Amino acid sequence: MLVGHFAVGLTAKRLEPAISLGTLVLAAMLADLLSCVFMIAGIEHVQFTPGMGAASYFHATDISMSHSLLMDALWGGLLAISYFLRRRSLRYAWIIFGVVLSHWVLDWISHGPDMPIAPGVHKYFGLGLWGSTAAAVIIEGGFWLFAVILYARATRAKSRAGVYAYWVVVAVLTLAWYNNLAGPPPQDPRAAPIVSLAFFSWAVAWAYWMNRLRPSAAKTIR
Repeated sequence: MLVGHFAVGLTAKRLEPAISLGTLVLAAMLADLLSCVFMIAGIEHVQFTPGMGAASYFHATDISMSHSLLMDALWGGLLAISYFLRRRSLRYAWIIFGVVLSHWVLDWISHGPDMPIAPGVHKYFGLGLWGSTAAAVIIEGGFWLFAVILYARATRAKSRAGVYAYWVVVAVLTLAWYNNLAGPPPQDPRAAPIVSLAFFSWAVAWAYWMNRLRPSAAKTIR
């Protein structure tokens, strides 16, 4: 998934306005950010083959350090602990942990049977939502649309920048998601993790910026 993960961040922001949208999006995308770093470092590996749509061309041969259930729980725990030490809120820490762990659940729904439980455990899971573009558009796209509208209604733009910067990036993320869902594989597989890391990092930075441009009714912290 792509926009499904961002949808978790937007929805969690509505449920707990005090946490920065940037922090929630960082938590939701943490597994993908780590995976890009691990692929660049040669720790994890994926393969791209000819085909249209991620279900056809994307093959996760080794993503257990970033995407296994055990490691996602570990990364989520570390992020939650660091947040707790900074903000001293057990509730907020649990929300951060849950948002990080949601990544495995959503990827389990969208991926084929390539989602690992733990490093070294050769048993994989996945419901394969990506295998049907129509089903993915309805289910993930529906969740994304719900979250986008929910966040827009729960916040108010301080200026026109808060309107345009929100909806333009929503459109960019939607197009990137659909291209990933139904389009061709990356032209340069070696550059793919670098490009993805830059894209995901930009999206997290946008979320922190959006938190300033579109405040919630409640007080927001970082």
